[in-house]
Amino acid sequence: AATGGTVTTVCTNFKVHTFTGPGTFCISAGAGPLSVLDYMVIAGGGGAGGSTNPGGGGAGGGAGGFRESKVAATSGCWTASPLAATSSLGPFSVGAVPVTVGAGGTGKGPGAYVNGFGSNSIFSTITSVGGGDGGMNNSPGQVRPVTKGSNGTPSTSTYVGGEGGSGGGGGFFTNVGGLGNEPPVSPPQGNSGGTGSAAPKYAGGGGGGAGAAGCAASPGAGGNGGAGVTTNITASPVTRAGGGGGASTNSTDGSGGSGGGGSATSPGGTGGAGSTNTGGGGGAGGSPGNATGGAGGSGIVVIRYRFQA
Repeated sequence: AATGGTVTTVCTNFKVHTFTGPGTFCISAGAGPLSVLDYMVIAGGGGAGGSTNPGGGGAGGGAGGFRESKVAATSGCWTASPLAATSSLGPFSVGAVPVTVGAGGTGKGPGAYVNGFGSNSIFSTITSVGGGDGGMNNSPGQVRPVTKGSNGTPSTSTYVGGEGGSGGGGGFFTNVGGLGNEPPVSPPQGNSGGTGSAAPKYAGGGGGGAGAAGCAASPGAGGNGGAGVTTNITASPVTRAGGGGGASTNSTDGSGGSGGGGSATSPGGTGGAGSTNTGGGGGAGGSPGNATGGAGGSGIVVIRYRFQA
């Protein structure tokens, strides 16, 4: 028996606790060698890049890290994502287990640099890493105050995609997208962002998703965000953790990946935000005109266990 989050009964003998914000999973009875549970832990998605007039399109934000488990003998009638680990958490003792649900990263725009990385989500020993932020376009003088790597190479440049659960797309000329699944876990929690494109119309790459890497941009077309993955751990199939789309220069904008990724918008304005409680990456903003990237979507934590035979 346990409390915390929104509690539902599924498949007759199983309970699901859904946390859409920080909380506590409190076990009051049933501790012991059989007190194991399955989980889905998704971090906040990365914010997207924007552009200063007359630069090109910004890049999409990476999805928040996606981690899940399923053990057939204990989990009942449901279909997990392709990323599900085959070992459950536990056993647990009676007591409280803190739950952290990561916020989405801030979209980046003209002016001083904004840290656009998503925040981590944590349950017990499972940490899903926030999505990397999307690269900027035409942002002279902006320097990251943190050294998140780009495809494993430390960088303070705002043009490259940030690394994280899934990496943000790269912007401006052919800057690379950020590395996904950083730090590495198995099964992987995400994928890398796509590369930006050069003249004649500068465009940003798509952010990585849990199920696929972000697409590279081509001149005049922003990259699409990487697809998320589907699970019905909550008793209905839901797709989450899609990457954000990269923007162009008043041409073809990239779409958000399935699973809450935000789509890009140009000219000017603000890119689409990642969907709430999906960990979706933000969609980029494009030029001409000053543009701001969309924010990443917040994460979610789901806990599932057998409460009766």
